[in-house]
Amino acid sequence: MPTISEKPTVHHVAVQTSDLDNAIHWYREFFNATSTWTLDRFSELTQERLPGIIRLTEVELHNLRLHLFERSVFTLASGATDAIQFQHICLILDSHEEMVTWREKWFVLRDSGKFHFASDEEPTEIVVDDDGMESFYFRDVNGLEFEFSWFPKGTV
Repeated sequence: MPTISEKPTVHHVAVQTSDLDNAIHWYREFFNATSTWTLDRFSELTQERLPGIIRLTEVELHNLRLHLFERSVFTLASGATDAIQFQHICLILDSHEEMVTWREKWFVLRDSGKFHFASDEEPTEIVVDDDGMESFYFRDVNGLEFEFSWFPKGTV
């Protein structure tokens, strides 16, 4: 039997959107992400798994790739908090000051009027856990939740 890695690594996270151009623009502005490639032709398997897929664009932010894809037909599960889904993605920051800066940047982009947001929910306040970890949660233009966290030295 071939040897397998004991520690798989993440290649990408797929993000479904109803407005690919809006999502690409937001990820570029918020995360300073770079678009690396786009597809508009798909295999039969992809078309079976994602009916109505129109385009897919990969964006990179540091060592994380996001595959943003648009479909012509899908259902938004409004209020379906018990649906099986990825709940959020947590990204680690280097300082409390970075947390404050990222949170402020979210408001600047929201207030710019350049983007359409699926949710009116604002980022949470920055909270500190019992172990000293700081974090806050926010949603992208599609309503998907992210968490930014910072672990002061000695708390991880």
